[in-house]
Amino acid sequence: METDERTEPGQEAPYHSGFVAVVGRPNVGKSTLMNALVGRRVAIASSRPETTRKAIRGIMTVDGAQVVLVDTPGIHRPRTLLGQRLNDVVEASLADVDAVAFLLPADQDLGPGDRRILSRLRSDFAVKQGDGTWKWKIPLIAVLTKIDRLDRDQLVDKLIAVNEFADFSQIVPVSALREDNVEEVRQVLIDAMPEGPQMYPAEQVTEEGREDTIAELVRGAFLEELDDELPHSLAVVVDEIEPGHDGQKALVRVSIYVERDSQKPIIIGRGAEHLVAVKKKLRTAVNRAVGEKAKLDLHVKVAKNWQGDPRLLQKLGF
Repeated sequence: METDERTEPGQEAPYHSGFVAVVGRPNVGKSTLMNALVGRRVAIASSRPETTRKAIRGIMTVDGAQVVLVDTPGIHRPRTLLGQRLNDVVEASLADVDAVAFLLPADQDLGPGDRRILSRLRSDFAVKQGDGTWKWKIPLIAVLTKIDRLDRDQLVDKLIAVNEFADFSQIVPVSALREDNVEEVRQVLIDAMPEGPQMYPAEQVTEEGREDTIAELVRGAFLEELDDELPHSLAVVVDEIEPGHDGQKALVRVSIYVERDSQKPIIIGRGAEHLVAVKKKLRTAVNRAVGEKAKLDLHVKVAKNWQGDPRLLQKLGF
């Protein structure tokens, strides 16, 4: 990080830190970008809309600065009580941030969803001026994602459209998947942070506890394993982590909930093939999360219509 221009010669540059809300419509690449910035997988990245179901904090630490990225569920019109709870999560995560990264996909037209988010951000973070323009109280940074899907001329046209869409502090194009311009995004976010202390140990990359981390790993693994077959109404809860002893592995008991009996065979697979594949895929990641060699014990259960049941939503962590 460059020396702060306000620093006197010989004086140590002040430390900068703060929170950045990562917002955008569902499936614009929020989780993929956050994982690229942090340097480790801390959030599920999937092509399915509404993959992120809570505010996950990824911690990016460099020399002289620390940025906490709050990966929010995509802002959308809720169709279920779960959808409304996800929007409530966004509301809470926007409360005390120092900057907003508004993600806009390069391969899609700006639409009503983007305008709805912009209106929401203006109500929270901007003041309308006498000439009809908006003055932002905090930096609003446009991050144009998925630029690998455009050629050069298309990218130029898209940047012009984004510039006309709102009065952004900066516009940064990026392809997180190909790690193209990720470093530039990182620096723009660092530069937007106020002076402040280091809030987390340098080696810490997420605020998630190990139970939440494992639950998200399991849900993400099923997203990848089943793709279009996976019921959207899948929820995962880690019931217990039993430490290993006398040479035995630790035991991680996990409940996987669906809404209907007919969905159970989809999750389990023929001869439990899907459960076996997920356990194999997550062996190393779960060992790392638990801190010792561990065995996943997966059980598929039915919680009928849980997305609209307040009691079940609370039980499942929403």
